[in-house]
Amino acid sequence: MPPVFAHGRLRLYLLKLLDEAPRHGYEVIRLLEERFQGLYAPSAGTVYPRLSKLEAEGLVTHATEGGRKVYSITEAGRAELAGRSGELADLELEIRDSVTELAAEIRSDVRGAAGDLRREMRAAASASATQVGEDDSWQAAKEELRKARQEWKEQARRAKDESRRAREEAQTARRQAKEAQDRAREEVQRIAGQLQEQFAKSGGVLGSLAGAWLGGTQSPGPGADRPSDKPSDRASGWAADLSATGDPARDLDRLLDRFRDEVRDAARDHGVTAARVAEARDHLAAAAARLSATFGSRP
Repeated sequence: MPPVFAHGRLRLYLLKLLDEAPRHGYEVIRLLEERFQGLYAPSAGTVYPRLSKLEAEGLVTHATEGGRKVYSITEAGRAELAGRSGELADLELEIRDSVTELAAEIRSDVRGAAGDLRREMRAAASASATQVGEDDSWQAAKEELRKARQEWKEQARRAKDESRRAREEAQTARRQAKEAQDRAREEVQRIAGQLQEQFAKSGGVLGSLAGAWLGGTQSPGPGADRPSDKPSDRASGWAADLSATGDPARDLDRLLDRFRDEVRDAARDHGVTAARVAEARDHLAAAAARLSATFGSRP
């Protein structure tokens, strides 16, 4: 039988179940069995070690209630789940395929058993051909065959329903992942537009700000040298590949374009959160005020 979950997929699905609600280990096992309509149920030796590993990684935590550990997802776990939303949608499709394969195996087993039973029935019928009517063993064999066929139909129906539900959930997950990506892209574009407008108004030079935000440094504390306080800081290596054109206005536009591109790349690579936007706004406000003062002063 092929594996139900590919490598690392069960770990991701456990995070999904805990994101829905806090659960204890046997409840997780029961939910997995329900998702597979009884065709698959992981053992405690499969689930509990993975829950312990997730807890060691800081992705889940547990509390003891009624003598049992109830596991809950942490913010770090939600962050990983959000970052792997596309992979989760693929996992729903994999589960659907696994259900289909399991159902096919059950169907094959039932057919094989039914074939063996028919052969046994024919042999029994041949041996009792001289008897009139059907004896008790013949009736019992027919009843077993009827039950086997009914069980196969029920298993096939459940597998079909689960496959349809998994397909619908996968489509929903893919749509939600696309919506999240679109929202993140719009937020990055909005921030970049604000940056361009703000610095176009202030006429700021962007080298020191790009080094502070994209480089991940903190704002200088009281008494510390500000980037504009030293000529060596003002002559930093940022955007050194942009040679002067002789037109200061054009040079400033090129710096603005470079800064906007680097901000977009950083946001795309590392993600945009409300906390990062707030921190970026603080950096930008401080830099805008400092650079406005610089351009407002006499050369």
